[in-house]
Amino acid sequence: MNTLITAKIDIKKISPEKLFKGEKGTYLDLTIWINDTSDQFGNDVSIEQRTDKGAPKIYLGNGKVYKAQQQTPIGNAHTQESNDMPDWLK
Repeated sequence: MNTLITAKIDIKKISPEKLFKGEKGTYLDLTIWINDTSDQFGNDVSIEQRTDKGAPKIYLGNGKVYKAQQQTPIGNAHTQESNDMPDWLK
């Protein structure tokens, strides 16, 4: 099953010392939680900058899980659009 998650983070909250260089770019370790219930704004995903055990958490943003209303059989070239998916993803 495919799951689409859209999210926003506040990049000003990223601790620069947590960024690290890799072969193909600069990276940041994240912790992403998919919550059992949505908050008052419909968000059900929380994103934090990964920190050392016992260190204060750095909350970066949140997001939403979009669930398809109907699954398309494998091999079918046509897909069923979800009514709750943002227009730019349709």
